[in-house]
Amino acid sequence: MTPDDFRRIALSLPGAHEGSHMGSPDFRVDNRIFATLASQKLGYGNLMITPEQQAAFVEELPDVFLPIAGGWGRMGMTHIRLAVATEDVLDGALRTAWKLRVEKNAKSGKKTAPKLETKSVITKTAAANSAAKTQDAVQRQRPTKLRRKKR
Repeated sequence: MTPDDFRRIALSLPGAHEGSHMGSPDFRVDNRIFATLASQKLGYGNLMITPEQQAAFVEELPDVFLPIAGGWGRMGMTHIRLAVATEDVLDGALRTAWKLRVEKNAKSGKKTAPKLETKSVITKTAAANSAAKTQDAVQRQRPTKLRRKKR
């Protein structure tokens, strides 16, 4: 498998879209990351799964899966060796990470609207509030200017 295969399969999952995290491609559902290609230059895709799922994957296919080094790996972040993974294994691994993310999103009560839409609503609201504050400030200044002119 290749990074392009990883991307194709990740994006085939319902609601999945590609983003970028620290300059590397990532794959999200409801704007939360479930997989990345941050280590593609080393031949890996990265999966965000539980430590228990990671242990099962590594035990079953140690030549395909390995924990990411350090604290990320202890939290379940897992490399998949793309060159030795079959399409079925890669598909199953990505589906596992995607499903876990969907379940976590449902538990956290996150809205399903993409972040960009939410941001645009927030931006519009902030712009409207800013315009209203500016108008209020202008109206407050007018009487002061008028008083100075009368003197």
